[in-house]
Amino acid sequence: MSEDLREILKKVQSGEMSVDDAVLSIKKAPFEDIDFAKIDMHRKIRQGAAEVIYGAGKTPEQIVSIADAMRKNGQEQILITRLSKDAADIVSKFHELTYNEMARIGIIGNIPVSDGNGKVVIATGGTSDMPVAEEAALTAEFMGNEVVRLYDVGVSGLHRLLSHMDDIMSANVIIAIAGMEGALASVIGGLADCPVIAVPTSVGYGSAFEGLAALLSMLNSCASSVSVVNIDNGFGAGFIANRINHMAVADNDYKER
Repeated sequence: MSEDLREILKKVQSGEMSVDDAVLSIKKAPFEDIDFAKIDMHRKIRQGAAEVIYGAGKTPEQIVSIADAMRKNGQEQILITRLSKDAADIVSKFHELTYNEMARIGIIGNIPVSDGNGKVVIATGGTSDMPVAEEAALTAEFMGNEVVRLYDVGVSGLHRLLSHMDDIMSANVIIAIAGMEGALASVIGGLADCPVIAVPTSVGYGSAFEGLAALLSMLNSCASSVSVVNIDNGFGAGFIANRINHMAVADNDYKER
């Protein structure tokens, strides 16, 4: 149950809102049809996180229209992934946009204060993996998580990773991002006592097959705590890490009630 729905129920309980007004608020159209898109307005109620705009393949005008509809329906913070610099320049004329060119992420509104159960640690094999890592990091931060970045700590110089053992051992969830042979996820999975989300990247020479070699390596990891998302899917990793990092918070919140 999302915080928005809880707030409505709290207001009914305290007498601030009538039952009829609460029903009306909940029954508002679950999506808005703007001809070329049907925007899911109830996703936050169902899943705890509002809909995100996938920018690739959309025109800047379409992105602006979708953001307009979201804001009109009360969504104050909007995450836009795979947003090109040219599109971001146009969107920023209509909405106050913070843009990260490396991650290709645009954010409308403020990043919330961290309210997760612990830290999300993001580790990369090399500097070339940073665009995917920043997509994961900004996604997790946008959803209210404290993120620790450990970049360029790959297995070709294992001492670099081992120098961050305090961060590894204190993490609530770790995202391991690597191309080439993708060995970083297995190494971290063998050290950490928390879930590890492996992200293969399309970084590597010819036989890396644009990330397929790393993907297969991560899928075949002997570390039991490793799960894998798709090639270059930093957003997916950041989203799952957010869910994991908020599970204990939601459970404690439910028990208190």
